[in-house]
Parts: sequence; C-alpha cells; structure tokens
Amino acid sequence: MNEFSPNENQNLVIDFESKDFLKETAKWTYFLSILGFVGIGILVLVGFFIQSIFAKLGSISGGMMGNQMGGGFIGSFYIIMAVIYFFPVYYMFKFSTKIKSALKLGDSLELKNAFRFLKSHFKFVGILCLIFTVLYVVILVIALSFGALAFLS
Repeated sequence: MNEFSPNENQNLVIDFESKDFLKETAKWTYFLSILGFVGIGILVLVGFFIQSIFAKLGSISGGMMGNQMGGGFIGSFYIIMAVIYFFPVYYMFKFSTKIKSALKLGDSLELKNAFRFLKSHFKFVGILCLIFTVLYVVILVIALSFGALAFLS
C-alpha cells in the first residue's frame, strides 16, 4: 500500500537548501564511488597476483611449496569480492552523476532516476548485510557445536 496519495507527491518542492544538500551529497558519493572503483581494480589485481604467485610456487617446487588449489581459491575469492563490490559502487556512481545532471538541468525524470539508483545501492547493501549476518550466525552455531562436542569428548 502506498504511503502517499498521488496528490501529495505532486506538492513536493525542493528548495535551495535541499538542492545544496543534494549537490554536496553528489560530490561525496562521486568521490566514494571513484575510490570504490579503484578498490575494485586493486582487488582484481591482487586476485590475479595471488593466483600467479601460487601457480609459480607450485611449478618451481613441483607442488611442494605453494598449494595451487589454495592460491587459486584465494585469488578467485578476491575476484569474486570485486565483482560483488562492483554493483553498489556502480549504483552510487550513477546516483551521483544523475543527481548532478538533474540539479543542473532541473529535470524531474533525471531526479527520479537518480533516486532509483540510490534505492538500488541501499537495497543491494542491505541484502548483502542480511546474507552476511545469516552466514555469521550459521558459522557461530557450527563453531559452538564443534566446541561443545570437543568439550564433551
């Protein structure tokens, strides 16, 4: 059920002070998204670096030093984290560019699109937080179960 009737939404006015707040928010979200893209690039590079180092260690020592499987897993983990991290950073970047454009042109459709990207950003982050919270609870329960079994035996 919609909280507001269509007539109430028509009366929304963004005053000068609100525009200033949105401009400042756009600057910070742009800055944070650029840092996020740099971080994603670093994660990908580190992932490939770890994979190549472990592969090299495994081939030099004939598999005695450096577990190729472990290195591949750790490197792939970094790359997967970069892919997951890309989406909220991309949504934040799109929000900042769209909000700047909307305020510059006074375009309501562009403003709506900017807020759509902001919603997507927070929805993605919220779902990710929920997933990790459930994962932590499951890991805690498993760890406590193994601890209790070890204590009792």
